[in-house]
Amino acid sequence: MTRMVTSLSALLLSIVLLVSGNAFLMTLLGIRLSIESVSPDVIGWVLVCYSVGFVLGTLYVHHIIGRVGHIRAFAVFAAIAAVTALMYPMVISTEFWAFLRVLSGFSIAGVLVVIESWFSSRASNSNRGALFAVYQIVFYLSAAGGQLIVNVGDPANFMPYSLAAILLALALIPLSLTRMEAPAIEQVQRISLFTLARESFTGVSGAVICGILIGGFYALGPVYATLMGLDVAKTSTFMASAIVAAMLLAWPLGRLCDRFDRRRVMFWVVFTAALAAVAVSFLGSGGYGLLTLLVGLFTGLSAMIYPISVAITNDRMESTRIVGASATLLLSYGVGSVIGPIVMAELINVLGPKGLFLGNAGFLLVLAVITSLRITYTDDVAVADQEQYVPAMPETSTVLAELDPRNMEFQESPEVEEINEEPLRHAG
Repeated sequence: MTRMVTSLSALLLSIVLLVSGNAFLMTLLGIRLSIESVSPDVIGWVLVCYSVGFVLGTLYVHHIIGRVGHIRAFAVFAAIAAVTALMYPMVISTEFWAFLRVLSGFSIAGVLVVIESWFSSRASNSNRGALFAVYQIVFYLSAAGGQLIVNVGDPANFMPYSLAAILLALALIPLSLTRMEAPAIEQVQRISLFTLARESFTGVSGAVICGILIGGFYALGPVYATLMGLDVAKTSTFMASAIVAAMLLAWPLGRLCDRFDRRRVMFWVVFTAALAAVAVSFLGSGGYGLLTLLVGLFTGLSAMIYPISVAITNDRMESTRIVGASATLLLSYGVGSVIGPIVMAELINVLGPKGLFLGNAGFLLVLAVITSLRITYTDDVAVADQEQYVPAMPETSTVLAELDPRNMEFQESPEVEEINEEPLRHAG
């Protein structure tokens, strides 16, 4: 396993640079728009364009990669991401920034597809579960670290944007120097959204609402913090703490999902997250420490809705359909991430900063009602018959779904077999 992770060091370094630079830029833009006194509803429309671009990217970048190859496609996508980061401070225009956010989302989706394709191509049946976990840990830590970089400079000047561009450009170097052969990318066949909803309405509803919550928070969390009077340093810590909370809660809630009926776990996770959101809305600016703790609880529990939704759905799927179902759930999450910033921004515009968390609480209560009704009127899957719980992450492409240990149709690439045989040749 250590040998495999070492062989992936170039990929992991590229992930760290890319994710930290992108997360840094997302928070930076929210703060800058608030400084420019742009109204929250307009900020929501500008920042949601990233989600629009990302969803479009997951649908179409495969064609570009297939035409020009992995290395060239990666270079193009990373270059676009870096150039757009440099262009934000040149023209302070919401229309122009919205266009740049679409380009950024599309290019980041392309970069992730390339990286995750290489990552998946190095996995074997014996190590793919561990690699799946390594990828998620690196991703979350990089995203949290990116929030802390916001402290390095004044969001109103050029320097932070240049730093974001440098990080995104540096992500080119490790992967461009790799000697790994380009893997084949197979287009995943999604299951129809309506077909999947008939089989697991709770799972689809959870994926959409999780997208609304997390998409809304990532886009408008910095705006909320600025409106609450937090300075740049506290805002960056506020956002980083929320991301770390999502990672820390993954293991204990995963244990609960393996021991109890998952829809009931979903209900209590959703209900507790709603209580935390209501508490944040009433707390206001009183007590930064308590505010950060409650927001961390809200985001940590909200982030868990997606992997629990995937687990609930997979419990009702044949193993051969798990990847197709995951692709549809990712698309459902993407749709939610487009809805979230728009709705939450309008609520902030009408109700003030507390509108963000009151809106989140409302969506959570809707999901709690849906889950409760499905528990009441549909049959449970026995705990003994539940599939293995895997903490799936929605901020990825469909390629990573192939690594899911529950995917029984996973096939090792020839390159992995060569790596596994190499120590035996040396021993002989």
